[in-house]
Amino acid sequence: MQDVFEWMLSYGWALWLVLFLGFAAVEALTLDLFFGMLSVGALAAMIASLFAAPLFLQVVIFALVSVLMIGVVRPLALKHLRHSTKDQLSNIDRLLGAPALTLEPVSGTAGTVKLGGETWSARSADSTVLPAGVQVSVARIDGATAVVEAPHSGGPAEHPAPNQNEAR
Repeated sequence: MQDVFEWMLSYGWALWLVLFLGFAAVEALTLDLFFGMLSVGALAAMIASLFAAPLFLQVVIFALVSVLMIGVVRPLALKHLRHSTKDQLSNIDRLLGAPALTLEPVSGTAGTVKLGGETWSARSADSTVLPAGVQVSVARIDGATAVVEAPHSGGPAEHPAPNQNEAR
């Protein structure tokens, strides 16, 4: 037992390194910024171990750094990560209301549109048939299908001006 304790004192940095890597791996799986803060605490304790700090001080450094990281840095990081504005829409939210061009007639069950430079399967929101070459807008996204609607101008649907980006 004495040999194990002496080994821990001599190679304590290795145990802190294993903890650091373990916490970092769990953080990579969970992505909640909790275990990442603990890994920083283990890194600080490992550095203290390399400077021959006593085991008691290493544990105190681990605890203090971990608590400070969880209490101060984590809330700021989460606030920064979750902060978004209307100008920073992503994924499906970015596509809602976006213009699209029908590539073939779009009915309530089938069709295709060019949306954001990509070809999407589509169907009309109100089951009307929209002819090919009509500018429409995205009402919603159902899986990998854009549900589109004709412009609400009250008149016939307008044909878009030729666009070089859509020819690609």
